[in-house]
This record gives sequence, structure tokens and C-alpha cells, in this order.
Amino acid sequence: MIKLNYSIEINAAKEHVWKTMLDKETYQQWAKAFSSGSTFIGEWKQGEAILFFDADLGGTKAVLEIFNRYDEILAKHISMVDKDMKDNNEDEMAKKWIGSTERYNFIESGDHTKLEIEITTDETFIKMFDAGWPKALEIIKSLCEQN
Repeated sequence: MIKLNYSIEINAAKEHVWKTMLDKETYQQWAKAFSSGSTFIGEWKQGEAILFFDADLGGTKAVLEIFNRYDEILAKHISMVDKDMKDNNEDEMAKKWIGSTERYNFIESGDHTKLEIEITTDETFIKMFDAGWPKALEIIKSLCEQN
């Protein structure tokens, strides 16, 4: 597994950045940087499992191992899911994906927040994250700063 890091400075309080990132409506707006139909099912709460998916493509199931409101989230991916939302743990792609983590840190300084993303994953997924996260962070920044 390798670590990938992405970050952006946002002119907004961390509570606003947090809410913008996790609210279902705004999540769907920024997550389209990865896939146009991206959404989630589940509750943002420590110990809970959330499905992140595109109804046409499928997605992943993650457990929220750390959930410190307004400060930090650590999601550990435990399964891939097919487009019918059934677990897929057997194919080679799933085996490379399971165990990947995503950590989100919200660091406030004055009137702005640094949003840091740390991904631990198989090298197979570098291209996807390198293409998606910079775009996603720009959308989150825009959403936060326009409201």
C-alpha cells in the first residue's frame, strides 16, 4: 500500500467545510469528480458502514473507524459493491481495494480551513485518485466559498 496526499485551503470555517463535504446534496456535487452519479447510503457516525457508489457502476463499502466531528474522519474500505449493491470481495480488483483507507482532516487557522486528504491504497488506484481529488477539492472549495 502507498500513501497519497491532497490538500486545499478554503476561506471558510471548518464546520462549514465539514458540512459541505458530508451533506448528501453537496457530496454529490463534488464526488462527480470521480463519477457523475456518485452518492452514498448510510450515516456519518463512528463505527457505521457507508456505501459510496454510482448506481451504474457500483462502488465500495467503508467503515468509519474515526469520526471526530469537525476535525477528522478515517474510513476503511471493507468491500467493493456491484451495481446491485451486493458485496464483491473475490475478484482481483476487490482484493487490491479492500483495506484502503481515506483520512480527512479539517484544520482551521483564522478564517480559513485546510482540508487534507490522505489515501492509503494499492498503486492500481493512483491514477484515479490523482485525477479525482484535485478536481473534487476545487469543487468543495467553490461550494464552501460561495455560501
